[in-house]
Amino acid sequence: MSAQVPFSRGVATAATWPLGLAWTSWSYLWRILPVHRTDENGSLPEDLPPALPEGVSDEDIQEPSEGFGPLLHRVYTCAVVDASCSSEHLLRRLSADPDRVAPWRLARFRETLGPAGVMTAGDELLVHMPGPCDGPVRVVDVRPDRFRLATLAGHLEAGQIERRVCAADRGICFAVESWARGGDRFSAFMHDRLRMAKEVQLYMWTSVAERVAREAGGRLLDGVSVHTRRVPPEAFPS
Repeated sequence: MSAQVPFSRGVATAATWPLGLAWTSWSYLWRILPVHRTDENGSLPEDLPPALPEGVSDEDIQEPSEGFGPLLHRVYTCAVVDASCSSEHLLRRLSADPDRVAPWRLARFRETLGPAGVMTAGDELLVHMPGPCDGPVRVVDVRPDRFRLATLAGHLEAGQIERRVCAADRGICFAVESWARGGDRFSAFMHDRLRMAKEVQLYMWTSVAERVAREAGGRLLDGVSVHTRRVPPEAFPS
């Protein structure tokens, strides 16, 4: 069973929301990291997340078909040059402790199911966020070059997210790919329509990219590229 979010935790997290947003806004205004954005129309089934691997429980998983609003399929990519570790070693660090590269004012991870210090399919985590509730997720796939999480009941989004690495010229290519709709109608509005919410999400994942570069002992080359494909809600059966 997925972890339930205690009421006291929800209250405490909501109390940090204004501080988290204020800090994000201030940091965003002074950021000089180049971000290259492209947007295009998406379609089904091309922009659906991968199927769950055999043997992984689908209990409580929020599929995009159960969500609200458009499906946003996003890929954040960056090149880390002059890294002091291999891509495989970097992913082992990231999967063993997702908090290593998490911007703590926006997201903190707590393992609720599974062994500490190693990530395996079926593990569950609670992502503490500056908002009205935390986000439970399940690990659905772990490979030497990637790991993928699926959102569970109670999460603000319905979908999956994957982090992956591969060797590249002079270093490492790091990518985050997400397939998500709003978990409810209000979340869908925030997810797609509210500019600040979009920028907070963008800031979070570009901040992760910066931290990944430092974790690898290298530096980002030419910032972060963000490619978004938007599938309208009309594409999903009502």
